[in-house]
Amino acid sequence: MAEQELHETDAQAQESWQGNESGAQLATETPSEQHTESETTKKSSGDDDFGVSIDKVEAVLNANVDKSALTPQMKRMIQRQDDNTKRVEESIKGTKANPGWFVPVFCAFMILGLIWCATYYLTGKYPIPNINSWNLAIGFSLVMVGFLMTMWWR
Repeated sequence: MAEQELHETDAQAQESWQGNESGAQLATETPSEQHTESETTKKSSGDDDFGVSIDKVEAVLNANVDKSALTPQMKRMIQRQDDNTKRVEESIKGTKANPGWFVPVFCAFMILGLIWCATYYLTGKYPIPNINSWNLAIGFSLVMVGFLMTMWWR
């Protein structure tokens, strides 16, 4: 009973501020539907707070608007966006990329050097017998070649 009275009161209050034409529809809606509708009304009226509709802002951002009807701030915003786009495109054109084999090769050097050193530590004489600690030098030099190659990676 109390829920029905609350529901009727909410519907009547909404009817009074939205106008009488939607009163019949509001009486059949649930309170959650009424809440959603009032939020939608608030969001659409919030566009007017700044004097610019969302449609105009989206059109400016998409550059699908008549430029003679824009405010000076909107014109500057479009010009800045165009300048940034040109600058980024020019910087991308100036970069040179490495060939596709470059990354796998320097990764392979580092992994091979690591495996070389680990093999020597575990066996004590392999991968190349009779050179003893020089196996560590070979392993570390392979790792260093891989790290030096990373400095030229673009």
